Amino acid sequence: MTVHRAADRFHTRIDWLDSWHSFSFGPHHDPANTHHGLLLVSNDDVVAPGGGFGTHPHRDMEIVTWVLEGSLEHRDSEGNHGVIEPGLAQRMSAGRGIRHSEMNASQTVPVHLIQMWVLPDTDGIDPGYEQRWVGDALDRGGLVPIASGRGDEGAVHLHQRDAVCHVGRLAPAASVTVPDAPHAHVFVARGAAVLDGAGPLGTGDAVRLTDGGAPALTAGEEAAEVIVWETA
Repeated sequence: MTVHRAADRFHTRIDWLDSWHSFSFGPHHDPANTHHGLLLVSNDDVVAPGGGFGTHPHRDMEIVTWVLEGSLEHRDSEGNHGVIEPGLAQRMSAGRGIRHSEMNASQTVPVHLIQMWVLPDTDGIDPGYEQRWVGDALDRGGLVPIASGRGDEGAVHLHQRDAVCHVGRLAPAASVTVPDAPHAHVFVARGAAVLDGAGPLGTGDAVRLTDGGAPALTAGEEAAEVIVWETA
């Protein structure tokens, strides 16, 4: 069980983007920090009004995008188009190759999102796109699978049978159990929480567990939004 503090992440700051990287990304490279299990990227991005990532390519990657605030517009070379807002889970399978853009859908307010990449279990598949509303399930509490390779009901499908992404919107003092997995990655997207064995966690803090059992994760005095990956 290893705690990684928000301020220790790699940081990219340009005129339209404020991005914090949990793992090596782009020009930021640390050979000791390239992944945890199958999770290769976890970027905490704030995109300015009217800004965004212009059309660019990807290949053989499962990309999950989760919006915390604002709205993000997606377009890709397969003809898919969607606007992602809080409560909508989105997955893009790059497969044998895809080009896409991700732009702030607003000209007046920023968009805050977490984008995460996992390796697929099969290379060269047809590229694809899926988004699903999971807000109602989140309102009921607990950890909700939002992207899954094992067929969890209501989640977008990952082409990776050994990966599941859960989100929890925890009321003050509410507690959930981290899945017992070979690798688990716990990220506090908003608010504060306490993880048994790791102690207090603030916004942007993460904990990486390897065969770490199933510890309790409890929100602080205010509500918290957490993202938990379990992978082989």
